[in-house]
Amino acid sequence: MFTIENHIASLKEGLQRHSDALIHRIKETLTFNYYEKIDLLDFTAFVQSFEMNIVMFSMDRDANEVFYEGSDHSIFAGSYTLLEDIEYYHIPEDKEDEFWTFYEEADYAISEAETKVIGEWFADCWNKANGKSVPLPAYFSFHDYDPCFDLYENKWITDGDKWDY
Repeated sequence: MFTIENHIASLKEGLQRHSDALIHRIKETLTFNYYEKIDLLDFTAFVQSFEMNIVMFSMDRDANEVFYEGSDHSIFAGSYTLLEDIEYYHIPEDKEDEFWTFYEEADYAISEAETKVIGEWFADCWNKANGKSVPLPAYFSFHDYDPCFDLYENKWITDGDKWDY
């Protein structure tokens, strides 16, 4: 039988298996020579059926991705993939119908709990990697989802707030 509590515990366990890789990739971003026109870093999770990609985008305050078109190859702008196609939750094939029935019945509560757990996991990895050493505001968000996590203030905010000074 599925419960929100055991689902979240399994989700945390699945995410934990990818923590070392995420911390390593965040540490790589700390060495980048960021283009001076970048105003913030937007780490975005693309989630689909218990698989996830996390990509860092360099952004300006008008919510546009910043690119560098100069000839200095040491300057970073654009996007950088931190994790690609990771499976963070697995449902045994013989339990899929039972799981999806459970998931549909408790949809909002599960979705809200999953968002919180994934955001806090990313923030924990960010902190372990010393992410705050990058002198740019940084946020974690889900693609096409409003709330985002301010990695410097360690709190959830609306997506629109990250574009305001």
